[in-house]
Amino acid sequence: MTRPTLLAVSHGTDDPDGARSIAALVARVAERLPDVDVRAAFVDVQQPDAASALAAIDGPVVIVPLLLSQGFHVHHDLHGIAVHRADAVVTDALGPDALLAEVLAMRLAGIARPESPLVLAVAGSRDERSVADAEGMAALLGARTGRRVDLAYLAARHPDLPTALSAAPDAVVATYLLGRGFFFDLAVRKAGAHPITPPLLDDLQSDQGIPDALVDLVIQRYETAPPA
Repeated sequence: MTRPTLLAVSHGTDDPDGARSIAALVARVAERLPDVDVRAAFVDVQQPDAASALAAIDGPVVIVPLLLSQGFHVHHDLHGIAVHRADAVVTDALGPDALLAEVLAMRLAGIARPESPLVLAVAGSRDERSVADAEGMAALLGARTGRRVDLAYLAARHPDLPTALSAAPDAVVATYLLGRGFFFDLAVRKAGAHPITPPLLDDLQSDQGIPDALVDLVIQRYETAPPA
């Protein structure tokens, strides 16, 4: 029996490094699932858009949001297109998850300040459901590292990154963004002199630019998807 298509939907970016890293993640997932048709789509900026990509697929589809938390894109965009397909299902967003804490800890290992507190820099969303996800991720990172973790938002919510850093002047900024792009550039500017980690996906890194844990997480979302 043919397995459902995996439609991996990310936000989209006009940053070539960020776009390449996302494409590399999807390619790695496809390598690990040779019996599954794995396709990529986007909710903004890049093509194909999620609705067009879904319409081009015949048969069952599992839509995996390559998004770190619940929010408008998951609940409006993706559930909004899946509701018209009886054979399509949308999985949970990627976060919060212990595998993401593992990747964040790996990125932090490249910064030689192991005793410093952390500020987790989150993109931010007006959707209230995203708040619990951000808080949950901060708790997982704290448990994983044994360090104090404060939250900061790059848009939509408070505290913003400069405010959080003013309360923790010796902090390291842990970037909770999937790839390079607008929000990572903003985080770098707002971090000032504070050390800041690369995004979760970053094939500019010489080692583990596309972490195995992230590939595992996408596959886990697909394999545990509820039936359509």
